[in-house]
Parts: sequence; structure tokens; C-alpha cells
Amino acid sequence: MRWSRSLIPTLRDDPADAEAISHKLMVRAGLVRQLAAGIYVYLPLCQRVLDKVTGVIREEMNRIGGQEITMPVLHPAEIWQQSGRWEGIAEMFRLKDRYQRDMCLGMTHEEVVAWLAAKEIHSYRDLPQIWYQIQTKERDEARPRSGVLRTREFLMKDSYTLDPDMAALEVSYNAHKEAYCRIFDRCGIKYVVVDSDPGMMGGSGSHEFMAPSAVGEDEVALCDNCGYAANVELARSVPLAPAPWDLTRGEVATPDVKTIADVSALLGIDPAHTIKTLVFVAGGEPVLALVRGDHTLHERKLARALRAEARAARADEVSGWLGVAPGSVGPVGALRVKRVLADESLRHGSYVVGANREGYHLTGVAPGRDFDCEFADLQVVLAGEGCLLCGKPLRVERVIEVGNIFKLGTTYSVPLGAMYLDEQGRERPVVMGSYGIGPARIAAASIEQRHDRDGIVWPWAIAPFHVHVVPVAVKDPAQMAAAEAIYRQMWAAGFEALIDDRDERAGVKFKDADLLGIPIRITVGNAFTKEGVVEVRDRATRTDRRVAKEQVVETVDHMARALSSG
Repeated sequence: MRWSRSLIPTLRDDPADAEAISHKLMVRAGLVRQLAAGIYVYLPLCQRVLDKVTGVIREEMNRIGGQEITMPVLHPAEIWQQSGRWEGIAEMFRLKDRYQRDMCLGMTHEEVVAWLAAKEIHSYRDLPQIWYQIQTKERDEARPRSGVLRTREFLMKDSYTLDPDMAALEVSYNAHKEAYCRIFDRCGIKYVVVDSDPGMMGGSGSHEFMAPSAVGEDEVALCDNCGYAANVELARSVPLAPAPWDLTRGEVATPDVKTIADVSALLGIDPAHTIKTLVFVAGGEPVLALVRGDHTLHERKLARALRAEARAARADEVSGWLGVAPGSVGPVGALRVKRVLADESLRHGSYVVGANREGYHLTGVAPGRDFDCEFADLQVVLAGEGCLLCGKPLRVERVIEVGNIFKLGTTYSVPLGAMYLDEQGRERPVVMGSYGIGPARIAAASIEQRHDRDGIVWPWAIAPFHVHVVPVAVKDPAQMAAAEAIYRQMWAAGFEALIDDRDERAGVKFKDADLLGIPIRITVGNAFTKEGVVEVRDRATRTDRRVAKEQVVETVDHMARALSSG
């Protein structure tokens, strides 16, 4: 593997449109190039990283009994229509073939697996099964961003378990959960496992594997005391109580006041003593969603509470239903609204609310006393609020989702006819689970977590190469001969090596070496010419060892043991 014959197009400057560190460094280090929005070419070094990641994944999937298959990217519409998901997914690429038959590009393969199970699973003797693939997925992402973290085409390991009942699914699910932990441990990723919302996948439960990162698009609530961990779309907390304030029931003039901040400032109260009244539309009808003034509504929580998708109402819809602009809406006397949902934190106390009259608010309003409502968990957890399990303060962290697992149950097997005969000859639906990992997300998350001002710092297990051999002066016969000998010794000893045989200045080579982030760098330069020693550097710690050429293999072997175990 010689640099002079390889495609490693490094760049000095960050790409203008990149914000995430992983995006900047993957472009600068010559790992990827963008063909179109959310569509990337993975260049040779990145392919080596992905091969390492997928190698780990295959080993762990095979370890729990997985059988690798390959399913098509192109799907007939019928199977998605049978499952009920054909109309409900905006991100699906849909197309027609030459005979005008509806088709789609697969973004996941539950329907195909259920179809296959219906054809091939007949008896309880055929169960359990674990099928997996590592294959390209297509998703018409509305806002591709952060390099390979959110793309329209991506590589995914998706596996599926087929079991006779929920008890057996629990065993398969836990086996996957443990396998995923081993995968991320081996790949050197820091991660947390959190409860999550199954969302469009359906089923009875799910977990996400989240890699902490400032560029993550998700947030999780974590308790360092008892271990509680959940995506904020599910997380619950004990909100901090505001300072006591006596709010008597009445109407108060609030001219030209529209926001919670303005109301609080005018009345001299904590925003936590106010109610934020939000108008949504579900099933064509208005719905009021209420959260404390210092809280934010989570729309997924609202959809779960409603058991229906909801969208924010337009200003004209609000005024048409309630006769006022959105800033004056309140739950008292909202006669046109059939459902009012209030966050659990509003069960106690009295609050300031909109009066459904321009320029006025009501004070001392108590939910459940002054208006009817349903209580539900609606708010986004805030850092510092109490853990629901132990009461200790929660922290909220931004994360990258690198894996997810779902208990699907019979969500897909029943509509697609995946049935089997049990020991008594009765027909039963196959119970399914679904499990996904994004190899490119693992690579990007690793860069987000392991980098410095000069470039990437790869963990040993997924580094494109283990050793980077850098002869300083390629025109010096002695240096070049020594570098070539060390390069061959590395491969003979089982270490994947790259030799930088370019006729470039030493500074350029060193900067590129730091940018690429290969764990060990061996420099053959003036020290070898004068003293017969080479420099062996640990990329992560930047510590150098000066050793004789004859000691290089032993030194690298010692360093490799430490790096691969850490």
C-alpha cells in the first residue's frame, strides 16, 4: 500500500459547507467525496474503515446464530401496502416501472422479511431464525447534513429475528442487545443504551445505542446515580418547582403582550407560573396542548398521547376556531376544542393563561378545576430536573444514533401472512424483531469522539491501516531501503501498513499523517542516517520512541497490544 499509487486526496482547508468535525475531517483526509446532497462516494481509506466495521459486525452477528442474506433494494408496492406503511412515510423513494407498477427503494426490510417468512417458515420446528444483511438503503431525507451522519443513501446492517412467541423474542432481543454492546466496544465507540420510541417501526418496545457527540441530532436524558437513560422523546422527569406565588383568580390586562417571556416580565412572575397553550390539528379537529411556560412540548409525545399524528395549526385556523390570534389562546372557555391535553407537571398549582381575548390573560387558573383536560407526559426533559426513579438531577446530552433494536411482535407477520403451526397444530403468527446498525455512522462517531486539532485519531480496531511508514527523504537510498524493509516487516508481522513514498517535504508528510490518524507512525529520517534509529510515534498521545531498526517489530507489537486493548 504505497501512497504514490493510492487515491488519498488530502486537503488543507475545511470544506465550506461542513459544520460537523467528522464531515470536515472525512473530506480533508480523503475518505469521502460528495456526489450530490446526502450522496457520497466512499474512497479507499474509508472503504477500509467500513470493511473493518462490517467485519466486526459479521463476527458478532454470526456469534449469536445470524445467517447472512441479501435482499433487494427495489420493492413492489404490494408488500408495503399490506403492512400499511405505503402511504405513511414521506422519506420513501417511490417510482413506477415500465409497466406502471408502483415500486419503492427499500429504506428498511421488515416487509421483505415477513414476505420471505410467509414463504419459508411453516412449523415451530423452523424457529427461531436470525437473518441479517449488510446492504445499501435509500431514504429521501429532507435535510441531509453533517456529512455521512444524515444521508439519502447509506450502508446498514439490518437483522431480523423470527420467534414463536414473545418470550422467545425477549431472548433474541437480549442477544442482539449484548451483541451490539460488543460491537461498539470493539469499535472503540463510547455509547449509552437508552429507551426509545418505536416510531414508524411499530411494536412493543425499542432501544437506541447513542454515541455522545456535540453534533448529534438526538438528545438523551441520563441519570448518573441510578442509570436511567432514555431518548428525550420518551424521557420523563420531576420538574423543578418554581418559587411559591399567590395567583388569585381573575382577568388582567396584557396589552401588546404575546409571548411567555413578555407576560412573565409584565406580571413579575416566573415563567413556570404560566401555561403555554399550543394549538394542533389532529384528524381535522383542533387540539390544545398545554405545557408549563418554562417547558417545551415534544411533538412525538403529543402524538403518542393522541394516538394520532398532529401538526401545528396555522394562524388562520387558530383565529377561525377560537376567534383570537395564537398569542392570546387559552384553555378556559375554548368551546370549539374537543380535546385539551395538559402536561403532567400541571396537575397541581394555578397558572396564568391566555384569556381567548386580545390583550388579556387569566390568572389563578387550575387545570382540572377551571377547565377539563387529559393529563399526559408532553414536555421535553430539562437538564437538572429530577430523575423519575431516584430523584437525582438528570443531565441531557446530545448524541449520534449508531444503532437501534425493536420488538416488532406481529406488526408485520399478521398482515403479510407469516404464520406457522405450533406443537398442537394451531396456526400462530411469527413474532419478529428488527435490529439496525449504521457502519458509516460508527466511523463518523469515532471521528467525532477521537480527534484533535490536527486530524483524526483512529481506534486500532477500525483504523484504515495500523502503521504509517514515513521515509523523510525518498531520494536518500539508505532511508528508503530502511523504510521499505520496515514496511515489509510490518505486513509480515500481521500489521497493515501504508508507506508514504511521495517525494514531498517532511512537513507535508507529517501533517498528512496527523490528518489521516493512523495509530502508529514510523519515521525514517535524519536520526536513522546519523544514529541508525527510527522514531515510532503513538498518534493518540504523540509520544515518540527512538529504536533501532531491528527493534521496530517488537516495539510496534508492544504498542499494538496496548492500543488494541484500550
